[in-house]
Amino acid sequence: MEQQNLLLFFSSCFFLLPLLSEIQGVQSSSSHHHHSHRGLYGFRPTKLFVFGDSYADTGNNRKTEANSWKVPYGITFPGKPAGRFSDGRVLTDYLAKYLGLKSPIPYRWRKYATNRLRYGINFAYGGTGVFNTMVSDPNMTTQIDFFQNLINDSVYEKWDLQSSLALVTVAGNDYGAFLAKGGSAEDLPAFITRVVDQLAVNLKRIHSMGVRKVAVTALQPLGCLPRSTVHNSFQQCNATENVAVDFHNMLLQQAVAKLNNESKDSRAFVILDLYGSFNKVLKNKGEYLGSVTFETPLKPCCMGISGKYYCGSVDEKGAKMYTSFRVILLDLRTNFTKNSPIKLPEILQYVVPEALEGSQKPPTYIATSI
Repeated sequence: MEQQNLLLFFSSCFFLLPLLSEIQGVQSSSSHHHHSHRGLYGFRPTKLFVFGDSYADTGNNRKTEANSWKVPYGITFPGKPAGRFSDGRVLTDYLAKYLGLKSPIPYRWRKYATNRLRYGINFAYGGTGVFNTMVSDPNMTTQIDFFQNLINDSVYEKWDLQSSLALVTVAGNDYGAFLAKGGSAEDLPAFITRVVDQLAVNLKRIHSMGVRKVAVTALQPLGCLPRSTVHNSFQQCNATENVAVDFHNMLLQQAVAKLNNESKDSRAFVILDLYGSFNKVLKNKGEYLGSVTFETPLKPCCMGISGKYYCGSVDEKGAKMYTSFRVILLDLRTNFTKNSPIKLPEILQYVVPEALEGSQKPPTYIATSI
């Protein structure tokens, strides 16, 4: 779990930058980025229901177990640790903002803010997967069960669901757990097939409950995460791991195409291209508004001072046992470069729309379209 927290904090600094940057189809003009309410294929949801992992979790993990409730998580937003595996906002927050919605309340806190239920609910738990992983929190099937229970209890009616969008995130925790439990590289392709098959079942189930549109994330290049790049001083991605990612994404594309073909709405299911988003950050040269120049793009922005520690670790005296580095923000609006602490989420507003609009054109990781 400690290593996982390092990876989670790293990806929070990194993955959303182009997720929004793949969005050049429907609202590609920069003037459109200031609209308060956007949609997918003309659909403008009034509620957002979220299922998945740390890329989407906004506070479901327990404070006694998750490091997302410790500094430096949350230092950019909301200013203190609040359960997000990020220094600031996560994908849920930016998707909601793009759509002109308020970020849905975490499922664990639903009874304490019933007035927020009208915006939807976030069922995502950091560290979880499609199947059980290395954490005890509910997997995706159980998260969907929570949603079904609320529908059964009439917390949400049919018209609520017909005006809603579901976000489903899969960050690769299943594969980390598979290998940690002794799974072999030879058996990995078969396991990937199982994961995507079950993911497709989950997507179909969410849609069958009445949710009008379902957006699922493609898998990011896992071979470019610190767990892999630490072995070469954060200089090079692991190509072998990324081949497995390509296989996952190919199967996902096929599954989504099949679901759309079987649906009355041929665009009921969309893929958010995290794979292309990550790669755009790695190759970024400061060519678009709000872009970031990374001196060492594969290096985590927060990590323990040794293998014994992780992001957020302190010793018995409360002294920090982790380091964070500063990135260079290239502000094209004022044409100056400045040092900044880890506040990348502040500029995600410029690129989140790109990834969403990218869901309305073929994913960049394969040649065929959905």
